[in-house]
This record gives sequence, C-alpha cells and structure tokens, in this order.
Amino acid sequence: MGREADYVLGTHDEEIGRLGLQHHVWQPRVLDAWRRAGFSAGQTLLDIGCGPGWATLDLAAIVGPTGRVLALERSRRFLDVLEAECARRGLQQVQTHELDLDAAPLPATGASGAWARWILTFMQHPRDLLERVKAALAPGAVFVLHEYFEYASWRLAPRSPEFEEFVEQVMRSWRASGGEPDIGRILPVWLQELGFELRELRPLVDVVPATSTIWQWPKAFVHSGLRRLVDLGQLDAERARKIATAFAAAEAAPHTLMVTPAVLEIIAVRR
Repeated sequence: MGREADYVLGTHDEEIGRLGLQHHVWQPRVLDAWRRAGFSAGQTLLDIGCGPGWATLDLAAIVGPTGRVLALERSRRFLDVLEAECARRGLQQVQTHELDLDAAPLPATGASGAWARWILTFMQHPRDLLERVKAALAPGAVFVLHEYFEYASWRLAPRSPEFEEFVEQVMRSWRASGGEPDIGRILPVWLQELGFELRELRPLVDVVPATSTIWQWPKAFVHSGLRRLVDLGQLDAERARKIATAFAAAEAAPHTLMVTPAVLEIIAVRR
C-alpha cells in the first residue's frame, strides 16, 4: 500500500485541492509542452507520479478513447480520487498502477511518451527511475519533465528575511528526507548519459504581483509548508507565525513582487 505518511504535505483533501490549484496555474505551459512534444490521439502515455490525477485527466483528453494513459502513483488515496473521477467522466483510457517509483519496475509498455512534474526531486534514487522510464518507452518516444533547478530563486521584492528563512528551511528539510530541490541541474546530464537526445531546455520563472493568479500557487505552499516545518521540529510555532505574518504583510503591501522557484522544462527523445 502507498505510504501516505511519507508524503511531504500529505494526501488529505486540502492537499488535493492545493495540487488542483497548482495544476490550474501551470496548465497552459503544460499543454504547450505536450503539444511541442507531439503528444496526440491514440498514443500510450505514462503519467509518472500522477498524484490525484489532474494532469492525467488532461492527458486522457489528448489521447482520446483509442489511446491509453498509465497513471503511476504510490498513494492509494490519490489513486482513489483519480479512479472516482475517471468513473464519473466515463474515461476508459486511464489505467492506474499503485507502485513505489523509487523501487518498483514500471509497466513495460513501449509507450509513445512520458510526463513527470516535481517527482524526481523527491526520489531517493532519481537516476534509477530515469533508467526505468527509458525501459518503458519505445524508441523515438518523448519524455517531458518539469523540475526545479534553482529553488532559492523563490524570493519577494522588496526582500523579506523571514520569507527567505522559510525557503531555506524548506530546502533543508527536503534534502534531509533524501530529495534534492535543485535536481533539474543534473537531469540533462543524466538523460544524455542514458541515451536520450535533448530536444528542448527552457527555464520557467515568473515575477508577479499579489494580484496574479500565479501568486496563488506558491502562496498555498507557504501555509502547508510552515505547518510541515513545525511538525518536523525545524521551526517552533511562534517562529512560524512570525514568518506567516511577514508574508501576509508583504502580500498586502503595494508593489510587492514574487519571483517564483525556477523550473527547468526538458523535452527529451528516447533513442
């Protein structure tokens, strides 16, 4: 069964909603990347670490009833949400697989493409996962990834020492659990070593005011992340409240801008 307690922010309803907001904000860029990758009707596509399936549902619409989307996820809770939504929509092209991406073999599908977003950054053995993804893809298949490569770019302007402390503590907790917040820096090297051809590399970062919809995506993580840091004992409750108060004040102040965590978009072709 999926180890729900291991998920950094849990698998409860609030987190499912946060992930939905996150996908909504990123959806235009995601759809554009999939278009450039050539994802289309009738293909078999892998959604690696699908979570509650927000991207899976978009992939299902792209491949249509003649294609397949294999949704790979460790959390049974997340897969229950996806399966219920597929049943509600009458989608037969989605197949869910409950498996640990850090250890389990992937379905040997000869798939036409694969998609992963903020998955390798949490893996204990990310390069091994890339090898298993390659084995599941047909020659010529396209792999699309979104992963952070400069998480510390997440800043406010004017600067907020409290907010910068929060980001630094998040990165510290991430690495303590075996992940790597800047995994995007090494992924292009690993992919080429494994025989992928890099088709596109694009940095994705925004500088936005508090009125922007994009602001809402990182903001939602601030509240969840502070709770998590308190639970881990990295911050005491009083310090977390001060950071939350400083963030709220910055959000309410005129002219404040946020620089989002820098993401690397990779489109790679399996040789």
